[in-house]
Amino acid sequence: MQKILIDNYYKTVDSEWYKQRLIRGMFIVIIAILILGIRLFYLQILEGGEFRRLSENNCIRLQEIESNRGLIFDLNKKLMVDNRPSFDLLIVPKDARPIEFTINRLSAHTALPEEELLSKVKSKKGGYSYKPILLKKDITRDLLAIIEANKFDIPGTLIDVTTKRHYIFTQSAAHLLGYLGEITINEMNSGKYPGGKLGDFVGKCGVEKTFEQYLKGKRGGMQVEVNSTGQVVKVLKTVEAKPGNNIFLNIDIELQKKAEELLSEASGAVVAMDPSTGAILIMASSPSFDQNAFITGMSPEEWQSLISNPFNPMENKVIQAEYPPASVYKIVTAMAGLEEGAIDQKTIIYCPGKYTYGDRDFKCWKKWGHGYMDVVNSLSESCDVFFYHVGQKLGVDKIAWYAKQCGLGKPTNINLDYEASGLIPTSSWKKRRFGTPWQGGETLSIAIGQGYNLVTPLQLLVLISAVANGGTIYKPLILKRIETMEGNVLIENKPEIVGKLPVKKENLDIIRKGLWEVVNGKKGTARIVKVDNIEISGKTGTAQVVSRKKNEPSDENLPDHLKSHAWFVSYAPSVNPKIAVVVFIAHGEHGSSAAGPVAREIIKEYFKFERPIGNK
Repeated sequence: MQKILIDNYYKTVDSEWYKQRLIRGMFIVIIAILILGIRLFYLQILEGGEFRRLSENNCIRLQEIESNRGLIFDLNKKLMVDNRPSFDLLIVPKDARPIEFTINRLSAHTALPEEELLSKVKSKKGGYSYKPILLKKDITRDLLAIIEANKFDIPGTLIDVTTKRHYIFTQSAAHLLGYLGEITINEMNSGKYPGGKLGDFVGKCGVEKTFEQYLKGKRGGMQVEVNSTGQVVKVLKTVEAKPGNNIFLNIDIELQKKAEELLSEASGAVVAMDPSTGAILIMASSPSFDQNAFITGMSPEEWQSLISNPFNPMENKVIQAEYPPASVYKIVTAMAGLEEGAIDQKTIIYCPGKYTYGDRDFKCWKKWGHGYMDVVNSLSESCDVFFYHVGQKLGVDKIAWYAKQCGLGKPTNINLDYEASGLIPTSSWKKRRFGTPWQGGETLSIAIGQGYNLVTPLQLLVLISAVANGGTIYKPLILKRIETMEGNVLIENKPEIVGKLPVKKENLDIIRKGLWEVVNGKKGTARIVKVDNIEISGKTGTAQVVSRKKNEPSDENLPDHLKSHAWFVSYAPSVNPKIAVVVFIAHGEHGSSAAGPVAREIIKEYFKFERPIGNK
């Protein structure tokens, strides 16, 4: 019965309609399978590698781009300080797991001490696992090649390419240029280093510190994609770093190197200026130090050796060291005597070789005496007795007033840190300092630049430059201009007048005549400095380190550290001078023989390509 019903049903259905429905269904199924197959082919075959790579623990990270520090040039656009590439070895703990195994492999490939590497990683315990840890700074190119060749065996290791400061003329102008060091917490909190972070290198002294805000630039950054071993596989976005600005100094690096060569192993200083502008042409301090060592790092032993050196190589003797000016100070005493009417050009004083004050004889350096002297001769031959008389007439406070008006005993405000003030004593100063009144005999020592008097070589340079140019006191300028990397001028430094010598022209002319005689006169104390074709004026100074009593040995027989200091201040040509030079040699014994020849050679070098004929 049931079979009969089924047969009847099929007989009532349209067989063609049924076939069409079946074919459509099969076609749809085939199309769907085909689409899925194509999609699988695309994902698995065509893009399989890419998606496999992306699936392997890829992630997005941010990386900083350090800015290049601005360059430093000399007066003639000669590059003095630039930047060099540096390769730092880092490791990302998250990518280097197991970290002990990776460190072991890294040590095996590079011969870097395994314990040292591990200790650096463990010292960052609790830090961010994706944050790179610095293992070794500034690796060699050979070590870099080894790491790159084996990077698949040491996952998680990175090479960070940065720039490092490079002082081209190692140790030359080190005190002027300064050096870099890692920023401290106190510096970061001072507000003077916006955007600064631990690990940054900032200027610690010298030009590097003074012009930090112009030199440092602005760091940029990258958004990168890294793979499971921490290697960057794609840079997604970049914000370029902005380089620092370039600094052009007034220093002449060739003159600077000449001065340093002349100072050689001596402890001392040479500083030179254009007397018509205040531009500092030379700033040499000896002994010096290697600024690059502060970048690459130095061992505790090297640091200890540097700071324990008895000649203080870290001290800028041009601005930080204070010494008695000795006979150079007679310029001030002569100025005060002439202006106050204590002497005039015709005043004659007899020098028997000593000046008796109370129960004590104050000796002249020439023990048998100079005879009859006027102010020009007394400057030329540096007669002590003449200035004992002048000082006695003036008194200490009057001399001190002139000295301070000449810029002595106070900072020059040059754009460098740690400048010393020096000391110009007065009667009230002594009362405050020691609680005792000033003694008349002390004035005699002050009048010839001894006693409590202390100056820096730079202060004497400001003084002799003002004498050279007719009386204008300029602020010492180390900066010529600042430019952007594109060459746009941000700052153009101009000469800055900060005072006038307290002296009338006719009296200054008398002093200038005396200084001319020092070098060119028949009895001048610095005849050794005289050269052909260039007229040089100057003043010698020999500063005693300790007081010497009767029958005590002369300088030649004293230990080196007790021998007198040597000074020579000068300018050339004598008329319309173009350069003023101050030389100081610690324990050099005599200004004429130790300091004078150094100044002479520098002046010769300055006029090497420009030889003006001097006029009296």
